[in-house]
Amino acid sequence: MTDTVINPTLTFSQPFTAAEKQLFTPQAIDFLHALVARFAPERERLLKARQQRQQQYDCGRLPDFNPETTSIRESDWQVRPIPQLLRDRRVEITGPPDRKMVINALNANVNVFMADFEDSLAPTWQKLVDGQLTLRDAVSGTLQFTSETGKIYQLRSDPALLMCRVRGLHLDEKHVEWRDKAIPGGLFDFALYLFHNAEALLEKGHGPWFYLPKTEHASEVAWWREIFRFSEDRFGLPRGTIKATVLIETLPAVFQMDEILWELRDHVVGLNCGRWDYIFSYIKTLAQHSDRILPDRQQISMDQPFLDAYSRLLIRTCHRRGALAMGGMSALIPAKDPERNTWVMQKVQEDKTREASNGHDGTWVAHPGLADIAMAVFDHQLGTQPNQLHISREQDSPVTAERLLRPCRGQRTEAGMRANIRVALQYLEAWISGNGCVPIEGLMEDAATAEIARTSIWQWIHHKQILSNGQLVTAALFEQFLQEELAALRQRLGNSAWQQSRYEDAAALMAQITTDDQLVPFLTLPGYRLLP
Repeated sequence: MTDTVINPTLTFSQPFTAAEKQLFTPQAIDFLHALVARFAPERERLLKARQQRQQQYDCGRLPDFNPETTSIRESDWQVRPIPQLLRDRRVEITGPPDRKMVINALNANVNVFMADFEDSLAPTWQKLVDGQLTLRDAVSGTLQFTSETGKIYQLRSDPALLMCRVRGLHLDEKHVEWRDKAIPGGLFDFALYLFHNAEALLEKGHGPWFYLPKTEHASEVAWWREIFRFSEDRFGLPRGTIKATVLIETLPAVFQMDEILWELRDHVVGLNCGRWDYIFSYIKTLAQHSDRILPDRQQISMDQPFLDAYSRLLIRTCHRRGALAMGGMSALIPAKDPERNTWVMQKVQEDKTREASNGHDGTWVAHPGLADIAMAVFDHQLGTQPNQLHISREQDSPVTAERLLRPCRGQRTEAGMRANIRVALQYLEAWISGNGCVPIEGLMEDAATAEIARTSIWQWIHHKQILSNGQLVTAALFEQFLQEELAALRQRLGNSAWQQSRYEDAAALMAQITTDDQLVPFLTLPGYRLLP
């Protein structure tokens, strides 16, 4: 065993143990290299195009529908028909590809489990390798887990369908280099999952099905389209075998939904309202616009006009094109306290009822304990129908750019700012410790919700906002609150637990990305440097 494994074309910085040798066969490495050599250069151009668009937004421009693609939006066409097995996706559960979690999720009362290599996974090498091996075992039906107490977990005979969310365009895989540069994380995730599972999935009547996150422009899914076609040709798969659901979780993408469906029309089966990332993207995209600053995170619900317009436009666009319109995530989790738990269940039911009534075809939950409520809501709405593709929303008033960009009213409070600090601090500590999905104050937090917390404070500082109690939000005030919340956490944890934690590193990282002159686009970029 050596410290560095060098393929003629790819360099792996981690040693190949028995686990790695199962994944990184010569054939798998050849496929990964073929994808990287062909598609990594274009990814760099796409990222530069993102930066150029953001510079225009920072200089005062607002996102809008592209006049050059009016013909795509106004003409009649539909995506390739959705496979029968994917037409009913009324409840989906998501989480990282942890062995026990995958079993519980696939056994839950849901239609689909989305194994997440992105927002809910801190991409340590070990977790990436274990995650791919876990999914391979899940596909083969051999996945098992034995707890420390000896309890055995195994898959039921008819588990939920499996989908894989790969990492976004902006994320690297630093443990593998090509021409002295880290390769795209999404290509790493896609290549291994497809290579090891496509044949077994197809034998079961399933298929290699993916979620594509953080899309900002139709050109980015056109990149994925070419990756899908290249892969299908390489393995002799019929065109359209690889299927994808695209998360509409960035503000620029909501103006590109027709174009996204058009570019990916042979492969796409639906779009998803990634609401938490969408709120984060609203803040980030409009960071320099002082007239569009969001209030406390707790006040930003889906009944806010700009979010309601986003949901309705997604449904209308998808159904016109024959694609599913998936709803968003409920971040609430069941509580031990009966009174709190009753409130949680009521809020989840209200949220899912709104989505189902609007015309969404399905929804997300973060915890198996919420699956029954979500399922009951959609069962009541859909009846014997697998989806709501028949709901066109053609009678709605047009969803204009003004409606999608409308400022969100509400207060900015000291309590809200402190809550943002606590959430971001605890999430960052967990993430750099290797855990990307964390229950905090009654919510299942992932990178998206932590992003809202820290970018809100950045924007409040940058635009000199006044809290409801009259305090001016400054970097000094933030750092004061940060130290106070840090001290409270230390007292609650006790010295022993504190010494074993990484809260000092997390606080330093949070201070950096919250007070920097320029808004750091993703907390996972500087955070990644702190991961092993």
